[in-house]
Amino acid sequence: MESHEIVVAEQTTLDNQETSDHHSTIEAEATMDDHSSVEEVTLVVPETDDPSLPVMTFRVWVLGTLSCTILICLNTFFTYRTQPLTISSILMQIIVLPIGRFMARVLPKRNISILGKKISLNPGPFNMKEHVIITIFANCGVSSGGGDAYSIGAITVMKAYYKQSMSFLCALLIVLTTQILGYGWAGLLKRYLVDPDEMWWPSNVAQVSLFRTLHEKDPNSRGLTRMKFFLIFMAASFVYYALPGYLFTILTFFSWVCWVWPHSITAQQIGSGANGLGIGAFTLDWAGISSYHGNPLVTPWISILNIAIGFIIFIYVIIPICYWKYNTFDYRKFPMFSNKLFTSTGQIYDTHKILTQQYDLNVPAYENYGKLYLGPLFALSIGSGFARFSATIVHVALFHGSAIWKQTKSAWKNVNVRLDIHAKLMKDYEEVPQWWYLILLGASIGLSLLMSFIWPKDIQLHWLGMLFAFALAFIVTLPIGVIQATTNQQPGYDIIAQFMFGYIIKGKPIASLLFKIYGRISTVHALSFLCDLKLGHYMKIPPKCMYTAQLAGTIIAGIVNLGVAWWMLENIENICDVDGLHPHGPWTCPKYKTTFNASVIWGLIGPKRLFGPGGMYRNLVWLYLVGAVLPVPIWVMSKIFPEKKWIPLINIPLVLYGFAGMPPASPTNIACWLITGIIFNCFVFKYKKGWWQKYNYVLSAALDTGTAFMGVLIFFLLDNQNVKLKWWGTEVDHCPLATCPTEPGIVVKGCTIFK
Repeated sequence: MESHEIVVAEQTTLDNQETSDHHSTIEAEATMDDHSSVEEVTLVVPETDDPSLPVMTFRVWVLGTLSCTILICLNTFFTYRTQPLTISSILMQIIVLPIGRFMARVLPKRNISILGKKISLNPGPFNMKEHVIITIFANCGVSSGGGDAYSIGAITVMKAYYKQSMSFLCALLIVLTTQILGYGWAGLLKRYLVDPDEMWWPSNVAQVSLFRTLHEKDPNSRGLTRMKFFLIFMAASFVYYALPGYLFTILTFFSWVCWVWPHSITAQQIGSGANGLGIGAFTLDWAGISSYHGNPLVTPWISILNIAIGFIIFIYVIIPICYWKYNTFDYRKFPMFSNKLFTSTGQIYDTHKILTQQYDLNVPAYENYGKLYLGPLFALSIGSGFARFSATIVHVALFHGSAIWKQTKSAWKNVNVRLDIHAKLMKDYEEVPQWWYLILLGASIGLSLLMSFIWPKDIQLHWLGMLFAFALAFIVTLPIGVIQATTNQQPGYDIIAQFMFGYIIKGKPIASLLFKIYGRISTVHALSFLCDLKLGHYMKIPPKCMYTAQLAGTIIAGIVNLGVAWWMLENIENICDVDGLHPHGPWTCPKYKTTFNASVIWGLIGPKRLFGPGGMYRNLVWLYLVGAVLPVPIWVMSKIFPEKKWIPLINIPLVLYGFAGMPPASPTNIACWLITGIIFNCFVFKYKKGWWQKYNYVLSAALDTGTAFMGVLIFFLLDNQNVKLKWWGTEVDHCPLATCPTEPGIVVKGCTIFK
């Protein structure tokens, strides 16, 4: 193995140099079998540990709490914006380092008592493990709120779209129980998704690389040190983002095809980067590239290739055939790319006309108003979700079933499977008892069930529905976790969850939202916690310290997240109301608009009316069967031709993931993500491996950090002060006809009638 030939240098950190001599570093004598089986891990993650370093210090509690709070506040603000920006924990990861070192210099070296336990104000130099645990705190401010904001999304839909009144206490319990439920699932699945060597969670390798860049000296390196490289590209990213972020926003979607054919609806549908297929369009906005599928520099090359295959088939073959050749589902009556809902005449569907005062479906009003229609890309994306769910279950059962079963048997027998060097080093620390996680799981389930009795009208979800959601999450979290832990992509099952529930409970959109939260979204939180647990595994953080930091960060993030969102919903006029805002208003909530539409499709109208017998989209349901069948021939061929190592690399769930996220993601976002990932993780990795090993993950962190800093600065200095810049270069896309229908006779405001 090529990675075995690379000597991992012994860590010499800035902090360790200041530590007294009795802080000895343990470096295991790794044999070939001890190294990680994943080359990227062997290249980047240090195979050493220093158990004497203090971890849960006073500095950790202060900086961790502040980091989590600041991130959750910023991310909550940004997620409501027309161009949402997710600020990763990397922002705080950079900021806390000089603050931590400053505290190490100025704080007195004495103990204080907190909850009967003595904690040193200043145990010595600010070390890497403290830095890691603070970042774990900060991560709770991303996964719990700003990055995904699922629980807050449901509450936003209830208040801003359905105009429902609800108590703050009810909303807070929804947020906290969802997250803590996910933490309980994470504890149960740790032995399957963290301990095994093969479950490497690729995004963590970038984090490890950044930590080493910030703490380790690189005196004998040729060329730029990693720290200088990071600072240069962070500064460049910071300055550059002023262009797509404010001064020259057309760089977000550079759609030159529309300039060539300014009066052609079809040409603009093909060439629009924001509202069309994006052929010929591109984005030079790092936020646009990394917003929907994550950072392309940390996604493995084989994952990118699988996603690219699915993307090309979906965008350049299936969509054009369905739209232009067969007019499937009357597609030409609607915009090709839209997450809105429509009437049969191509107008926006007004859901308030079919709602009762109890937020249920008014059946007579619905029958009078007419059927609901979906845009082409939106409908086919839902269909791909059907296939993706069944493909994930079958793929994991076929390719990983025996390994999961082996791990299960070894866990019950209390014996270990193969341990790599990192797992062996972690044996020096006391493990978290399983019952600690079970208590959290039981408490969150109990409180969730109690809510269905206390606020039945607010949440609409019966306690049996909650139990169904818990069971579904328990079943699917493991197979989805296997995919994410090995490919850095997370196939969702939002659609199947809401599809099944919509058949059981009809006409209740709020209940559908809550079912999604307690089923699908608890899985999302669980996988986020598991990813952080793997980071702690690589950085040799004691498991009990991880448990404490994650639990504290989750509670802090949940409370602050809801507090900020609640204030915005109460104080920003017309928030999330596109029709009530100026066309260029910043608070259009595109993510939450999709959440609202999902509640209408699956909860209010119900899947039976849309996908059942006689429903417009009934044939899409066959994709469940298609998804279940597709992995089988790949698995059979891998058994027949075991010498062909490329066959098992065909990952059908990832191929189908090439359809995911659209809308709100545009094909241009995904295409540029794919191109960026191919350049760095295929060509650079293959031909410039030394550069890739040293700089690739540092570059990914620098781009994220610089973009985040400038995004925050633009928001507070310009956007929040309503300082607008209007000229040709700030009009995104310049493809106004891309949102027009092409069915003859359909009249839509702002569009000429297609002939």
